[in-house]
Amino acid sequence: MRGKKLEYQLLADIGNSRVHIYDGKEVVHLLPDEAIAKFGTKKVNYISVNTPLEARIKAETVWENVSNKVHITGEYKTMGVDRRTLCLSHDNGLFIDAGSAITVDVVERGAYKGGYILPGLSAMLGSYRQISDVLDVTLERSLDLTRLPLTTKEQISYGIIASIKALIEKHRENKPLYFTGGDGDFLAGFFQDAIYDEALVFHGMKRALRASEELGIRN
Repeated sequence: MRGKKLEYQLLADIGNSRVHIYDGKEVVHLLPDEAIAKFGTKKVNYISVNTPLEARIKAETVWENVSNKVHITGEYKTMGVDRRTLCLSHDNGLFIDAGSAITVDVVERGAYKGGYILPGLSAMLGSYRQISDVLDVTLERSLDLTRLPLTTKEQISYGIIASIKALIEKHRENKPLYFTGGDGDFLAGFFQDAIYDEALVFHGMKRALRASEELGIRN
């Protein structure tokens, strides 16, 4: 019964620019100032990759950093806590977090098997912009990968999306595909049977906290 309390507990995933807070039903995306003003006096368990923000959180909130409770078999020393947490959300699958960077991680039977990191879609578009003003385009959101494109905008978009898709498909091996992150819903649309869930990290947090709680009870 104790584990069920986590369903109603506020959880937060603190990134480099946004604080993502989950109340068990929905995720809200806030700037740090907004998150602290709205939730600073409430109990929040959080993970964070934003080291500069840590001192302010300790001074202005009652939040608890639970990053040290998040571990997955096979993790490597410098693996980000956000990726460890994401990979705990399900025991098998490819986990794609499409944000400022795109991380792809493989989990089999609850153990981490490796992954890779790509620039995010915005970063990829920016690299074209640096080559030439002629290549300064926005992403074509209605891209058809079944045919070769005939415009600069479509060709750049094709080069970006098709290369990401090919690399992910290479390592899929019939595993479920789980997408999250700001561009996750968009990318998921290019894969058959892909699952988009913006709360994946929080599912992983709940599992990690339950495991830590159970270990504490046994000890």
